[in-house]
Amino acid sequence: MKSIAISHGAITVVNAIATGKGSALGINLETKATIKLNDSGKITAKIKNASKEDTKLMELCAKYAFNHLGVEYGAKIETESNIPIAKGLKSSSAAANAVVLATVDAVMKENPELKSPGDMDIINLGVNAAIKAEVTITGAFDDASASYLGGFVVTDNEKREILKAEKIEPLDVLLFVPKEKIYTIKIDVDRTKLLRKEALIAWKEALDGNIYSAMNLNGILYSTTLNQDPDVALSALRAGALASGLCGTGPAVAALVGENPDKIRDEWQQFDGKIIEAKVNNEKAKILN
Repeated sequence: MKSIAISHGAITVVNAIATGKGSALGINLETKATIKLNDSGKITAKIKNASKEDTKLMELCAKYAFNHLGVEYGAKIETESNIPIAKGLKSSSAAANAVVLATVDAVMKENPELKSPGDMDIINLGVNAAIKAEVTITGAFDDASASYLGGFVVTDNEKREILKAEKIEPLDVLLFVPKEKIYTIKIDVDRTKLLRKEALIAWKEALDGNIYSAMNLNGILYSTTLNQDPDVALSALRAGALASGLCGTGPAVAALVGENPDKIRDEWQQFDGKIIEAKVNNEKAKILN
């Protein structure tokens, strides 16, 4: 049995590493996962156009989904994505969501008598797999929720609670993506906690629905503690961005665009990296076949 699913990327509004509380916003970059069940008992995976990247997360996602449903299968998994890997744009969350969703769908087609997992089950299975695969520090429940549900979310990652989830205006988003990669698991967590109180202020702004101020404050705080250049975000604000800040642990920076994206692009030409155009995504992850 075969299934294909997609889940979307997201950008950081408030990073949860320092506090365990986060906020994220879905964007329309996406990861597609294809899974084919078999009777081999072996799970294999590959990432199209990124053969050197570790596939442990994908394999664990399928395994955890099988365990949750109480079935035993082998599987071949392939993902393809336009989300840059290890840039802070939630590539791991999108991959986890897409693989779990595709796996669940394939199993349910073979076993329609089983109870289908709900959205929160699927999100949590992916988070569990991400923790086991060591691609996240906090579990990235905020990122996973925004990736799967779309829209704007505010979460308590430690309790795995979504405190706010809403659709927002489909704004244009510009992403500045440097060449370097930063793998979240390798960052200095203790350093981020030096500004824990300030990070909580940003999170409370997000909880109150003040997305722009939360994103701006978070970007400055985490750029400082993670040794990332704040000038990229500040230059976007100078060019008229509604908000701009570091995505995850970086190095990508996102800007929510008001009326003049060309001015932001011009400002970013002074920095070494590429610019990706996206939009806010308000759609849930879905099955394609």
